[in-house]
Amino acid sequence: MSEEERTDPATEAFVAHRNLLFTVAYEMLGSAADAEDVLQETWLQWAAVDLGTVHDHRAFLVRITTRQAIRRLRTLGRRRESYVGPWLPEPLLTTPDVAENVELADSVSMAMLLVLETLAPTERAVFVLREVFDMSYTEIAPAVDKSPAAVRQIAHRARAHVAARRPRGAVSAAHAREALGAFHRAVETGDLQSLLDILAPDVVFLGDGGGVKQATLRPIVGVDRVARVLSGGTGWMGGHASAEPAHVNGWPALIIRLDGQVDGVVAVRIDNGLVTGLYYVRNPDKLSHLHRETALDR
Repeated sequence: MSEEERTDPATEAFVAHRNLLFTVAYEMLGSAADAEDVLQETWLQWAAVDLGTVHDHRAFLVRITTRQAIRRLRTLGRRRESYVGPWLPEPLLTTPDVAENVELADSVSMAMLLVLETLAPTERAVFVLREVFDMSYTEIAPAVDKSPAAVRQIAHRARAHVAARRPRGAVSAAHAREALGAFHRAVETGDLQSLLDILAPDVVFLGDGGGVKQATLRPIVGVDRVARVLSGGTGWMGGHASAEPAHVNGWPALIIRLDGQVDGVVAVRIDNGLVTGLYYVRNPDKLSHLHRETALDR
């Protein structure tokens, strides 16, 4: 970046809020690649704005980002209808400060992003801006082209929808590590006893290969069926693998490697101390952000 660019007010404002804008777009879309595209579109719009007419740079930038994300989310919804197998969010290798911020970590967890996928685009935008970023109804209204009163109603509806589907019971990072440790041992040895001890009866296993890598094409539901899938050790992953702990989307996860190369990531959902969801992302198009840490911001 040149000296001129560093001193340009529009560039300075955009750079200052970039992590926040990326977080908004990512929570809206569940895709880092699409979030980056939204930021590019946001910058192009922002660069053409007369800053003398903008009283709050942060709010204005969030408004542009939200509108772009809603537009893209509607397009992505149509694409995902033809997606091969289950669709899972794109995992992010996150910085340590994300894990320390419990509210932020919860909001970007794989389990929460899957819950947000069940909301309509405008509902998702309102929920994210209100519940995650604590914006007022008046601030949200122009971002979604609704009145503050309408935004309040949408927020109430979205909050009830999410509350009925989000993980239940407090979950600690230690419990998540324990669950992943059991999963790791089961994968390496084929001994499922340690995993069975913490699997919920209705546990769901989802694999996302995007039609490129081998993965389960349908959700596998129930402790017995999930146990059978895992009982072959590394065979269900298509070959010998190693796993290393990491913080992905703010929570403990396992990065799976084949011959030293990243092959996928495993995350879990825990409800009341038991594993209710196992999420394995293998789609190569979703693994680029596992090679570097991503900074998120509220």
